[in-house]
Amino acid sequence: MVVALRLVLAVVFGSIIGLEREVHNHPAGFRTHVLVCIGSTLFTLVSVNSFGGADPSRVAAQIVSGIGFLGAGTILREGATIRGLTTAASLWSVAGVGMAIGTGYYWGATLTTALMVVVLFFFYSLEKRIWQRTKKVDIIVADAPGQLGKVASKLGEMGVSIKSVDISPESSEHVAIELILKLPGPVEIHEVAAALAQLDGVSNIKTGE
Repeated sequence: MVVALRLVLAVVFGSIIGLEREVHNHPAGFRTHVLVCIGSTLFTLVSVNSFGGADPSRVAAQIVSGIGFLGAGTILREGATIRGLTTAASLWSVAGVGMAIGTGYYWGATLTTALMVVVLFFFYSLEKRIWQRTKKVDIIVADAPGQLGKVASKLGEMGVSIKSVDISPESSEHVAIELILKLPGPVEIHEVAAALAQLDGVSNIKTGE
């Protein structure tokens, strides 16, 4: 009965945490988080109840390292942009929740789940407000040495910070550059676009959120 209760709790807590990842269409979503939570709970139950006097912390250590490999698979590199770090961290944390459930540490598992929900659901909106001055700019430039340096220098003159850069071929003579920029208070995105348009080799500019 206790085993069933803990496995059911793992489903519930894993579902709560995985829901946010699913809603925002991240690589590891609802089912992945549920399965990780169930699996870590079961491994912990087995280590506590089936190996006699063996040290259960050895199994716990293997769970942590194993989740590290799984989390690494959700991290994607696109040019200079890295995505999936939050999903990897949520998988690692939900494994900890499953381990807490498996040992009967319900209070710790409940509080951790609640805090993760706050961070994943509510801190997302807070982060967007904090970084609301972050804008995206797509430009087409000549495929020539030093072209990106010219763009970076112009942005630096305006006090604009580059958060990420993604470069991909556009044609035999041009490349497409996606820039995620953090704008200082007095600078507007249309001013940035106008300044970049004046650079030699820049043929097209598109701005977005």
